[in-house]
Amino acid sequence: SFRMNYILFDGENREALLPFTYTRPVADLRIGILTIREKWELSLGATTTTVTEDYLSDKYPMVEMEQNVMINASYTPSEVLVTQIKNLKENQAVFDGDTMVAFFSLEDQEIDIDTLEVFQIEGTVLKVERTWDIFSKNGAAIKADFKLLTEERTSAPIPENTVAFNPEAIFIEEGAKLPLCVLNATDGPIYIGKNAEIMEGSLVRGPFALCEGSTLKMGAKIYGPTTVGPHSKVGGEVNNSVFFGYSNKGHDGFLGNSVIGEWCNLGADTNNSNLKNNYAEVRIWSYETENFAKTGLQFCGLMMGDHSKCG
Repeated sequence: SFRMNYILFDGENREALLPFTYTRPVADLRIGILTIREKWELSLGATTTTVTEDYLSDKYPMVEMEQNVMINASYTPSEVLVTQIKNLKENQAVFDGDTMVAFFSLEDQEIDIDTLEVFQIEGTVLKVERTWDIFSKNGAAIKADFKLLTEERTSAPIPENTVAFNPEAIFIEEGAKLPLCVLNATDGPIYIGKNAEIMEGSLVRGPFALCEGSTLKMGAKIYGPTTVGPHSKVGGEVNNSVFFGYSNKGHDGFLGNSVIGEWCNLGADTNNSNLKNNYAEVRIWSYETENFAKTGLQFCGLMMGDHSKCG
């Protein structure tokens, strides 16, 4: 049977997602448990390639075939959207208002938007348009990914010395170690990846994802929705934050409402305030406008791009 070729493109939000998109396409941002690319590949049952900045294209090449469907990587898959995309034919597109979400393209075809047959997106879809969406929408993303990853699968058993609240919303992959910790999935699911470790005395509230090969250090206090990407080490107190992967906050100290890129290191007792002392709205430096942007948020912490050190 013919397999459609799917290509993820950066779309108009790339600059609003700097500094994270300096070193990766929008598709490779992590929100929830998986990266946006992993969500699409799992939902479509197909591999994807990428249209991105020229300087990233050696590492993230595009593969074009005779027939392709291009997908805006700021959008994450929903069941309805996946169906809409799988049904696209020549000269058809899915839009969200005026924003192009996906379109069918023949090899080397010049797309004329005016001649496209346009379908509007149906239902609600989680979009990643600003850096702070990565933590503010992380709870919804964890719930969606948890369903995608665990449906019709059986979790490894919860060890008898581990205390679990709402255990049916806890999924443990093989090789994970979690002696003597507390997992509270009352407010959202908890996903423990392959060969991950939660050391003794850790207290975890969902929604929470600990990805493959990552470690929560002894006595960690984690408030959801929080994601610790693969091969990271996290200790101390963390609230509503996302670590993309390969980053460490190994010691005590507070981190809240933050996004930490790859290969970042937070030194012992690093603290970030995520609430302004005067309770005012938070502003964040915008790489897009090179000015401070209003976020509409009361809480906002660190946005650390790759290879950053803080301590």
